[in-house]
Amino acid sequence: MPAQPDGDPAPPDGRLPEGLNWDRPLRAYLHVPFCSSRCGYCDFNTYTASELGGFDVAGYVRAMIAEMDLAAAVGRTKPLASVFIGGGTPSLLPPDELAALLSALRDRIGIEGGAEITMEANPENVDPQALEVWRAAGVNRLSLGMQSADPGALRVLQRVHTPGRAVQAAGEARAAGFEHVSLDLIYGVPGQSTDSWRQTVLSALSAEPDHVSAYALGVEDGTALARQIRRGEVPAPDPDLAVDQYEIADDVLSSHGFAWYEISNWARPGGPCAHNLGYWRADNWWGFGPGAHSHVDGIRWWNVKRPATYRAMLAAGSSPAAGRELLTAQDRHVESVMLRVRMAEGFTVDDLPGDRVEHLRRDGLLENADGARLRLTRKGRMLADAVVRVLLWDQATTG
Repeated sequence: MPAQPDGDPAPPDGRLPEGLNWDRPLRAYLHVPFCSSRCGYCDFNTYTASELGGFDVAGYVRAMIAEMDLAAAVGRTKPLASVFIGGGTPSLLPPDELAALLSALRDRIGIEGGAEITMEANPENVDPQALEVWRAAGVNRLSLGMQSADPGALRVLQRVHTPGRAVQAAGEARAAGFEHVSLDLIYGVPGQSTDSWRQTVLSALSAEPDHVSAYALGVEDGTALARQIRRGEVPAPDPDLAVDQYEIADDVLSSHGFAWYEISNWARPGGPCAHNLGYWRADNWWGFGPGAHSHVDGIRWWNVKRPATYRAMLAAGSSPAAGRELLTAQDRHVESVMLRVRMAEGFTVDDLPGDRVEHLRRDGLLENADGARLRLTRKGRMLADAVVRVLLWDQATTG
């Protein structure tokens, strides 16, 4: 798992500075750190039952509700524009416990009418009874971790669900009345051919989702996959193959009525994830749960990672924040550019070096979005990090 930033100490009561600007939409992220098993590529802040000595679900839910109480008490808030329940595996929570979390969030902070409420789910945890409870609790968007339809790729990723189950679960969600269903895919998996990847994308589309995410496989230090590659048991991902597979995904999804709206995300009309758009547009958000990050008007803080420490701090009436930082104007500019560049809606270039912008256009990495804005070409999407480095050359370390 990646290390937390150092930051400065956060006040024990979690209070926020006076005078913050709350005009931007406020969003909430609820982190559920439980997983039945750890996927080989995952370095998220998640834990299996054996690592925690069992899942104390009720105790964890009480702790998260206590953090909501703290949030409501320490500073001005406003009804939430969206909620995202991620992990980990939120669908491991008993449905009534998940419903209790959303009910508490409504009571303590409030949720705007019609707000998008997304929940991540493992396909194996989806059944008609759970779907009914989730919908009644207010979940209106389901994000399913499909990753691949190739059995070999799933073995490399150490995913526990069977090929085809994600497509079935998506169909069950549609039948239960979920209007918005998303499937997550991973490309660049060692051993998965371009033909197999094409079939994975087509298999995902057979479920009739309105949103598909496709992420390049990353090999993170400390993961089981990194150790397997180091021992020579699994070949390292091939970057050229990943490029080919990204282009296949873009072609196939575009031909089926999807449009890219962020480098790794495609949607049909009405299908983009409002919550994630809020991140990329620098809205305010409050993260609940161990390891969760929050941001309000340039103040960023993050919670302790270990669930036991998180629970103990809240039981003592203390904020679970491990640290806090105040972003400078330069920090916010750099982060804004890094995030805006990723989006199909494009970005303005008034505050960016004109000669560098023109250089990127001549190289075919940027194009006009709507006359006043620029966006990445497809070639640019695959070199997005390089584009950002050119635009921010010398800016990330000065201010």
